[in-house]
This record gives sequence, C-alpha cells and structure tokens, in this order.
Amino acid sequence: MRICVAGAYGAFGTKHLEALDAIDDVIVTAVMGPTQSKVDAVAKDRGIGFASTSLEACIARDDVDAIILATPTQMHADQAIACMKAGKPVLIEIPMADSLEDSQRICDVQKETGVLAMAGQVRRFNPSHQWIRNKIDAGELKVQQMDVQTYFFRRTNMNAKGEPRSWTDHLLWHHACHTVDLFQYQTGEVPTQVYGLEGPHHPELGIAMDMSIGMKTESGALCTLSLSFNNDGPLGTFFRYICDNGTYLARYDDLYDGRENQIDLSDVAVSSNGIELIDREFIAAIREGREPNGSVHDTLNAMRTLDRIEKSFG
Repeated sequence: MRICVAGAYGAFGTKHLEALDAIDDVIVTAVMGPTQSKVDAVAKDRGIGFASTSLEACIARDDVDAIILATPTQMHADQAIACMKAGKPVLIEIPMADSLEDSQRICDVQKETGVLAMAGQVRRFNPSHQWIRNKIDAGELKVQQMDVQTYFFRRTNMNAKGEPRSWTDHLLWHHACHTVDLFQYQTGEVPTQVYGLEGPHHPELGIAMDMSIGMKTESGALCTLSLSFNNDGPLGTFFRYICDNGTYLARYDDLYDGRENQIDLSDVAVSSNGIELIDREFIAAIREGREPNGSVHDTLNAMRTLDRIEKSFG
C-alpha cells in the first residue's frame, strides 16, 4: 500500500508518518506541505521519493494508492472531495470538517464515487476505550454517564508541537468532536437533548477559550464535557465512565477502575498507539474492500450533534 501524507510536517502529520513505519507492507511514497523547503526536509529525512506543496500533484501520481489528510481543518472538505473524485481512498484527520454543511458534502461525494473515506475518530481506537467497547458489546457494561474534561493551555495560536499554527483550532469542532463521537459510539445512541455554553472569545483568535457541553440520550445516558484552552495545569483529556457495572477512568492509553486499580490493556490491540491503530483500520478496509470503523457516514451523526450544540450557544 503506497500512501501520501498531506500536512506531513505538522504535529499529526508527523504522528501518522511514525505510525505508518510500524505497519507491514506499507510505504509512504509522497508527502505534501505548504512550504517546499520543510516538506523536502521531511522527504529527505525519511527517504520518501516525492515532496510537493500541491496535493493535486500527489493525488495524480501512479505510486499513490491512498491519502492521509493531516492538513488544516478548513481544507479538509475540498481536499477529501478531490481525493475521492480521483479514485483515491482518504483518511481525514479529526475533524473531517468544521461545519455540518462541509461534512455532508464529503458524505455526498463518497456516495457518488464509492471511494472509501474515513474520519479520524481516534478515540474509538485507543485501547482504553476499546476495552470499554468490548465489555459493552459482550453485554457486561452499559454507560450511564460519561464525565469528560479536555484541558489545554493554549492562549496563542500554537500546535501540539509548540509551533505557530497557520489556522485556528476550535474547542467545539475539533476537541469536542472526539467526545461527542465517542459518547454516541459507546452508547449506540444519538443524543435527544444537547446544550452548550461558551465562555468569552479570545480578542485575537476569535474563539471561545472555555466551553461546557451536556448531552442526554433517549435511554437516559448522560455526558458532561468541560473544555478549556485556559487551563494551566495537567493537560489532556480525561474520561470517567460511570456504568451499571463499575466505574472506569480513561487517561489516554491507560485505564483504571473507580478505585484507581490499573487495568491490563496489553491484549486489546496490536499497539497502544491510537494513531497507528486508526491507520491500520484504514489500510485494512481498503485491502478488504469494506467500510471502515469510523467511515464519514458512520461519524456524520456526531457532526450533526456538534451543529445542534453550536446553535444552542445563542
């Protein structure tokens, strides 16, 4: 499988390149980024044969079978559509778009072309959340409430590598997207009630720096999500699952029960790296000619919920 990684020297482009190194029978044949000197440096460092500032040039190559988009969110819809229309399967880093309209456009073109398109909902693949999902599928757990905190200290426009970003991140359409999709995935339900509250917008970035979200499903499952770019303390996303048969705390790749006993996740998946696992699913779905877990259609309901939450801000 010959892959092009677009956005190759950004924080998540780098993570995908590292993840692909761990997967057999996969080679990165092209990388794309907005600055030629930087993308050339990535290609040279990794022995990749082609580097360009043009995604179209990468898509057109015969030695590119599929594309991973780790580009700015605002570009995702048009770039994903270009990939599909060229017959190239595409994995779109989270979120697949920053509006319901663009998300729907992606899904419409996928139906028209039949070309595989997957959204990068990595929480579905983190072993900690997979362990919970396996228990749910076995009938051993039912989620009654999820309490989630997503906290960063990001008062300037920097990426996860601490480098200046050319676009503006968003608590709702990016960071809340993880939890909204995961809540729906783990409960098997779309929330019937949602609300969102925004704190003050940053005077330069123009985005809310603090946010609170609530969701409730028809069966009564609840999700409370707190998000902040103002948090000067422990960083990351922390999940508390309150279930009918136990309480569990997920902290990235680690899982604990409600009494802080760590749960062994070594037999859940072939890797503890969520990015590697999502790339493995993308590649396997292409090879097997099937819809991937996290296809754009499968995750569209999360984008619909985000749209409802945004409209509730008032």
